[in-house]
Amino acid sequence: MRVMVTGANGFVGRQLVMRLLEAGEVRGRPIEALLILDRQLDGLPDDARLRRHYGSVTDPALLRRALADGVDVVFHLASLPGGAAEAQYELGYQVNLQGSLELLDQLRNPRRPPVLVYASSVAVYGGDLPLRMDEDQPCSPQLSYAAHKRMVEIALQDLARRGEVDGRALRLPGIVARPREPNGLRSAFMSDLLHAYAAGEAYTCPVSPQASAWWMSARCCVDNLLHAAELQAPGDRRVWQLPVLQLTIAQVLAGLQASLGEETRACISFEPEPQLEALFGRYPALRTTQARKLGFCHDGSVLGLLRNALDLPPRRGTAATRKGICA
Repeated sequence: MRVMVTGANGFVGRQLVMRLLEAGEVRGRPIEALLILDRQLDGLPDDARLRRHYGSVTDPALLRRALADGVDVVFHLASLPGGAAEAQYELGYQVNLQGSLELLDQLRNPRRPPVLVYASSVAVYGGDLPLRMDEDQPCSPQLSYAAHKRMVEIALQDLARRGEVDGRALRLPGIVARPREPNGLRSAFMSDLLHAYAAGEAYTCPVSPQASAWWMSARCCVDNLLHAAELQAPGDRRVWQLPVLQLTIAQVLAGLQASLGEETRACISFEPEPQLEALFGRYPALRTTQARKLGFCHDGSVLGLLRNALDLPPRRGTAATRKGICA
């Protein structure tokens, strides 16, 4: 089994690579080669199965070299985040759209279509969402990043219909807790809030306590990516909205207080930015019946989310969350 991860040096990509190496198999077959592609590939283990490919997904020649010996499963995570893609349209177009379409084209194989798991985004829905919604909510992208994600979803569905790529796209919510460093994500406040509270540092939150977002830990995200690759007969639908935890900032703070204590709560202040809150603080309750039937999951509760996101020990009297399984 030959497996590829693009964006392997990213927040989710690194965790996915480590889980693949630990598991040692995908779809019931041992991993003989794990092809990892990114501009930098630092700090990963010295493992004979790793094949490092340095560069950008926008380089067709690099993709050809990486795929020269064939591939069975691809996890396509490489992207330019939403805020950065909006500020640098040309670069976002090259990475998020052209690079993804080039990868899809090079993967086409009607005799033995490879499995492709694509990291899409809830950004495809845009703003002005209803009070309650489900998986059939129409898309209305309001950022270039979101528009490009939707375009790739359509291309993936088309190649799956043609039997040339066994594509599966997952619409990811806000994934936490990302490292506290510039990353171009306009939703970075979700992770920054968790880190600041855990460290007892002052933090000014750019959305109000009533702002509601969709949350998922990186650990649970990796679980879902791996589960998508394992599906044997996904059917005609190839784009799924993952189950999410819909939580307000106030609920997350209450969970942090319950998990870590209230001593640092006074360090959190609020200066809401109306445009940011309109895009990332008005997410409604979400019903994901079809995704749940297929076995996709969320972190279970706000406390489960925080345990997974911040690597907190389980609360006394509760069973530990099994590694690699959503709480």
